Amino acid sequence: MSAVHPIIKTASFPPLRRARLTTLQVNLGYVCNQQCTHCHVNAGPKRRELMSRDTVKQVLHYLRAAEITTLDITGGAPEMNPHFRELVIAARSEGVRVMDRCNLTILEQPGYEDMAQFLAGHQVEIVASLPCYLEDNVDKQRGDGVFQASLRALQKLNRLGYGAEDGGLTLNLVYNPAGPSLPPPQAALESDYKRELFSRYGIVFNRLYTLANMPINRFAAVLKKEGRYQDYMRLLQDAHQDANLDGVMCRSLISVDWRGYLYDCDFNQMLDLPLRINGKARTHISALMDTDLEGRPIVIGGHCYGCTAGQGSSCGGALNEEMQQS
Repeated sequence: MSAVHPIIKTASFPPLRRARLTTLQVNLGYVCNQQCTHCHVNAGPKRRELMSRDTVKQVLHYLRAAEITTLDITGGAPEMNPHFRELVIAARSEGVRVMDRCNLTILEQPGYEDMAQFLAGHQVEIVASLPCYLEDNVDKQRGDGVFQASLRALQKLNRLGYGAEDGGLTLNLVYNPAGPSLPPPQAALESDYKRELFSRYGIVFNRLYTLANMPINRFAAVLKKEGRYQDYMRLLQDAHQDANLDGVMCRSLISVDWRGYLYDCDFNQMLDLPLRINGKARTHISALMDTDLEGRPIVIGGHCYGCTAGQGSSCGGALNEEMQQS
């Protein structure tokens, strides 16, 4: 049986077990130049948690030993970790696919003006948050001026070759609903994004990922303050589809926090629900070298319905569509 976290007191989430591990998702810290209302990490300018160089080296050691094919780098703003570039360069030298979960506005911050060129030079895939193609909606969710700064960053990335169909540099965008609702169908919204961003601003990108807001940390606090937390949890649970269970990210991914401890996913990391191995309360990546994770139970809870509701969503966007294309 999978371990259950009592974040919701209605029906329990179906048990899950791991498949083959292909992706290492590494959270380099919770420091960020933004403070968004939907952020499940509670990231912001006042946070101080950053992964050390020693832990980055341990991540790279496991990356090589386990023959991981994808390194998914997140935060906070992961680029604000002083060892970000070292991690990217080392992973790319091993032929590992590297994804950077970028908030876009970091590319304009003092000290990061050459970050876009660095990412392009190492063929890093960019997964960029842009919760709407309308200025008012984005600024309301992410802060005044964020939309215009995001547009300038996207245009800069386009000039470097990101987002072009035959350019070889992948630029994917991420949509989150503004409030406690499920995201619309991914394919239709992607078409709207591409039309509006190109016609208004000349911006191109490859794919749009639609993600449900997770009912944890900052977003959960807002829901509880507004008295809508339980309603949102019921919405997620009522929209659950068993067909999405095979495609959830936790089956082929492990999440590493800034200290090097392991979790089944980034959301479990934020809820402090560690990946459990041989009864240990917490496992560090340095102790994982000879451990086979396939078939092991995944720690689950009510928040997991955020990944299986409706069309399903994960770090890779809508699940049903992704599975149909694979």
